[in-house]
Amino acid sequence: MSPGPADAATPAVSAFYDRFPYPGDPLQDGPPPGYNWRWSYPCVSSACTGRLPEAGPPVRLLDAGCGTGVSTDYLAHLNPGAEILAVDISAGALEVARERLRRSGGARHCSSLRLEQRSLLELDGEGPFDLINSVGVLHHLRQPEAGLQALAALLRPGGLLHLFLYADGGRWEIHRVQRALTALEVVGDGEGLRLGRALLEQLPETNRLRRHHEQRWALDTAADANFADMYLHPQESSYDLAGLFRFVASAGLEFAGFSNREVWDPARLLQGELLERARALPDRQRWALVESLDPDISHFEFFLSRGPLRVSSWDNDEELLSACGRRNPCLWGWPGATLLDPDLRPIELDDQDLALLKALDAAPESTPIGRLSLGWSPDQQAAVARTLWSRRLLLLAPASGRSGTGL
Repeated sequence: MSPGPADAATPAVSAFYDRFPYPGDPLQDGPPPGYNWRWSYPCVSSACTGRLPEAGPPVRLLDAGCGTGVSTDYLAHLNPGAEILAVDISAGALEVARERLRRSGGARHCSSLRLEQRSLLELDGEGPFDLINSVGVLHHLRQPEAGLQALAALLRPGGLLHLFLYADGGRWEIHRVQRALTALEVVGDGEGLRLGRALLEQLPETNRLRRHHEQRWALDTAADANFADMYLHPQESSYDLAGLFRFVASAGLEFAGFSNREVWDPARLLQGELLERARALPDRQRWALVESLDPDISHFEFFLSRGPLRVSSWDNDEELLSACGRRNPCLWGWPGATLLDPDLRPIELDDQDLALLKALDAAPESTPIGRLSLGWSPDQQAAVARTLWSRRLLLLAPASGRSGTGL
């Protein structure tokens, strides 16, 4: 299926990614390495609403701008039984994606998997989707607002959209290199790649642009496709925080939280009285403060919802003990006590944490937390479960419905 030029930038962007299929992650046999909870629908639902999705028909996922299929591969393996549609405008990138999914066996995990050469602006009739993943795509459209509105129309009510967009502040040096290469009439081809690398090598060692590249981006751009995507892309937009929220509002969507929440916590930058003052600010003012204090924030990654979400806080012991749940599937090292958490940070489970999660794994599906055989008091059982939930190690579902994953 051939895409038409639905966006003014489509022909140039498609040709660029045919030359430089992105991302440049190597192909391998078997499932992808590790995990990314942002591509696990149960984890995303829990992060945004505090609870697992309700049980129902197979979850429907859209990978809008799948590139070489890295995200599609994770979506397939982290959401068994799902229906997945992955689209991209680049035939070259999709060829790599199909080979990646073939070698990984991703299709065997899905009830259906389609990889198609289509623009995300041309998907009328394909929805509704429970979760749409569109990472690093909308900022390469000439009209990003049209792209966001098209994706919003494909979401079911209460559906979730995960986006990754460039941030102005942390791309200051990148933008200057891009402008310099444009002034020198360097374009995104093999010759342009050679000249782009030469520019950063020939600048004086003390030059801020060279130092920033070598200290921050040299490893990430070792692959030619990654270097080209950063410095030679023919179409790119970026945002500050205020512009980001105007962008979200243009599609009538609700902001459902950052997917890298730790970046927006002022505790990593401040302490004492200043931290207390920062924490007292309303959310958007607090985030704007972090944006001002950290010039290295190079992107925004966040969730949006179609319509407001009902959020569970699990502060009532009776409700928590009657809930059922499951261990977060994105834990590296389970069933040991020394793990990497969903954000790949090292953690150590104490004896009680470990006992509850093991009891949950051993119990029949949909067993209420309060009926796990642990020999503890209800207060203790609720306290341990609440702590595990707050650390995103335990995913919970209300007693009103069977513990569902939507899968």
